[in-house]
Amino acid sequence: MTPMPYILSLDEGTTSARAALYDEAGRAVAMESAPIDCHYPHAGWVEQDAEQIWRAQLDAARRTLAKAGASPSSVVAIGITNQRETTVVWDRATGAPVAPAIVWQCRRTAEYCNELARSPQAAGIVRTTGLVIDAYFSASKIRWILETVPGARERARNGELLFGNIDTWLIWKLSNGGAHVTDPSNASRTMLMNLATGDWDDAMLQVFDVPRAMLPAIVPSSAVSGTAAPEHLGASIPIAGIAGDQQAALAGQACFRAGLSKNTYGTGCFALLHTGGRAPVSQNRLLATRAASANAHAQFAIEGSVFIAGAAIQWLRDQLGVIQTAAESEALAASVPDNGGVYFVPAFVGLGAPHWDSAARGLIGGITRATGRAHLVRAALESIAFQTAELVEAMEADSGERLSELRVDGGAAVNNFLMQFQADILGYPIVRPADVETTALGAAYLAGLATGFWKNVAEVESFWRAERRFEPGLDAPQRRRLIGEWKAAVARCRQA
Repeated sequence: MTPMPYILSLDEGTTSARAALYDEAGRAVAMESAPIDCHYPHAGWVEQDAEQIWRAQLDAARRTLAKAGASPSSVVAIGITNQRETTVVWDRATGAPVAPAIVWQCRRTAEYCNELARSPQAAGIVRTTGLVIDAYFSASKIRWILETVPGARERARNGELLFGNIDTWLIWKLSNGGAHVTDPSNASRTMLMNLATGDWDDAMLQVFDVPRAMLPAIVPSSAVSGTAAPEHLGASIPIAGIAGDQQAALAGQACFRAGLSKNTYGTGCFALLHTGGRAPVSQNRLLATRAASANAHAQFAIEGSVFIAGAAIQWLRDQLGVIQTAAESEALAASVPDNGGVYFVPAFVGLGAPHWDSAARGLIGGITRATGRAHLVRAALESIAFQTAELVEAMEADSGERLSELRVDGGAAVNNFLMQFQADILGYPIVRPADVETTALGAAYLAGLATGFWKNVAEVESFWRAERRFEPGLDAPQRRRLIGEWKAAVARCRQA
């Protein structure tokens, strides 16, 4: 009997590496994950061990296949999605990283980026890349590694060192060094790619002093770009889908066309609006980025990025011990009628869009003797919704259109309190799909479309199903009051 065919999706996030196996109906038949450690050697610095990321991702993939009882030969293709901007530099010959991976949240290059943003080059950088000059992106991280690791810059110029974000690193490891590639959705987050041409830009390489020899080839998001060696997963398997996590989630939400939007609630929060073949130009400090395309045509999106979302709940759990599990936050927040005047601005590593303030720091305000842990947890959840509302407000201003609904996904999207409050604060419906793990699903779609596992985009669009729709329940005066109080808290946070 012929075994059932599958697509294997590798979803490497900031705090965990997950793997999922999908059948021909786009259903997840098995999923496993392994934790990833973050290290904080100095205030505002965030690092990870790239080798641990690789081991965790491989372990999750192997356990997923075992859980499903799937033969490796039944896997038609692999799709890969990843935390974006996190920067790895490694030795081409040995495969050993020359420094810890610098995570997207890391602010160690903030001072350099602030100086660059004030320079005569700034306007050209923003125009070329579509990005706001910030430590968030990979270019300044690469520069930092080349400047601080002894001999690294000369070795990079000689072609001895390679750079990659996590997609590139995993593909290089899976292929035993046979493929050094990335896709436009990841490349557009480095601040080294020309957004219009989809290629590395010589002027940007000069600004950041990054040798072209260390950069991966930019290949389509949906195409066979490498092969996983058989010793890793038990068979030679084509790697046929690549997308940064947020662009993968956009695809997983079946947002392949202009005007469709989604918000992902993970460690951070990321709202994307698909703009089709038109590169957006933001007047409200949002980002123009490449969307993952199912064909050879360039596709674009406008994006707002929040650095700390679900991570605020993790902080309450792990650092303060206010809750024991993230799931506990829903019932605790709902146990009080309101936030009691408490506002929590989780600017642990500064503020992302639309503020881009690397000097801002976290603030909890409005505490009285009546404040309890339920108010603190509720304020943390509400902060996620308020930050998303700021993104959507900027997105609507840039696009000139009011969204009719927002599709949501990610780990925190299962929190019913948060989703209802999000609908209340936005004033329009929140739609949660049956499968909230849309990041892994989007990578699977890209790999399946490249290999004929699925016929076309229309087929994968037909798989999307809503699980629940949250309708707004706040009246306009209440909404305006809460948003006004949130903005006042943000202003205090930025003056700290």
